[in-house]
Amino acid sequence: MAVKILCLSKYGCLGASSRLRTFQYLPYFDKLNLNLRIEIQSLLSDELLRARYVTGRYNFSLLDAYIRRIHALGTKKYFDLLWIEKEALPWFPSSIELFLLGDVPYVLDYDDAIFHNYDQHTYSWVRHMFGQRLDKLMAHASLVVGGNNYLAQRARNAGAPWVEVVPTVIDLARYPYPLQLAAAPTTASLIADGIPRIVWIGSPSTVQYLQLLREPLRQLAMSQPFALRVIGGGAVDMPGVQVEVLPWTEATEVENISICQVGVMPLLDSLWERGKCGYKLIQYMACGLPVVASNVGVNPEIVRNGENGYLASTPEDWVSALAQLLQSPSLRAQMGAAGRRRVEDEYCIQKTGPLMAQLLRTAAGRV
Repeated sequence: MAVKILCLSKYGCLGASSRLRTFQYLPYFDKLNLNLRIEIQSLLSDELLRARYVTGRYNFSLLDAYIRRIHALGTKKYFDLLWIEKEALPWFPSSIELFLLGDVPYVLDYDDAIFHNYDQHTYSWVRHMFGQRLDKLMAHASLVVGGNNYLAQRARNAGAPWVEVVPTVIDLARYPYPLQLAAAPTTASLIADGIPRIVWIGSPSTVQYLQLLREPLRQLAMSQPFALRVIGGGAVDMPGVQVEVLPWTEATEVENISICQVGVMPLLDSLWERGKCGYKLIQYMACGLPVVASNVGVNPEIVRNGENGYLASTPEDWVSALAQLLQSPSLRAQMGAAGRRRVEDEYCIQKTGPLMAQLLRTAAGRV
């Protein structure tokens, strides 16, 4: 008998967390005939998310989004399991959310430390009222899935009865290796100029991290020709550095990464960043690129220093690591191949898909 699952995602396909933690699994489950009947109800539509990227905040349609979510929760009795991305009703008291969830078993999935939106909030009254909001949801969940150990440990500390770590992964079918580049004029001209590319991919909400590389890249540019390719983040202020800004699309992201030479992931060292799951590193590695990343959070688990890339703790580390990679095609090839093997072994849906299917079936009581 099919397991009926209501998936309550935070976003539609435009939101990276929802696209990667839920949506990309659906065709994989269908292809394997796993007898999982999954219906998705997204809290925030793609239109709402686009508006936020433009204005920095959500519009009045947010109220309609919450009404639709509460209506969806009213249908829970028709399902064997609720698969919830992060939380069903952000900023609601946990007692109300638990009441609306009822007695249907539910799985919580986290790829960000969103509990720090509450327990580290600027206002003390928010910390007092909501600081343990997600901990209470975790304690009542049938299963909590964390994208890294930092997130999983929070669930364990909250008293969650069952906790698993499942990284955020790519689909190898979308990342052929080595990628046969299309002969599009724009691509051809970028390759023909002979300038190596350092690539960063992200969104307008995360492009701020690139400012950590402002001085290292300026210093590097004084002795080494290169271009910084920014995908999805919009315009960046990087004096002294040649910058290419490309829009993000799902159809072009793989090719736009693959024609570059080095992938970077700078991060601050704070509680929020420790919840990051390193997805952009996995994308770079899947494309056969060596990586340089801040020595923060999950990054040291993904990057084996000196094998598939380098970890950087200081501006000098960044300059040294990037200079070595830009100057040595053989080192890039060696580290890039090692990174690709690591993705094939641990960070692809071909590895995590069967595990996720089994976790959902077990959480629903259908072993």
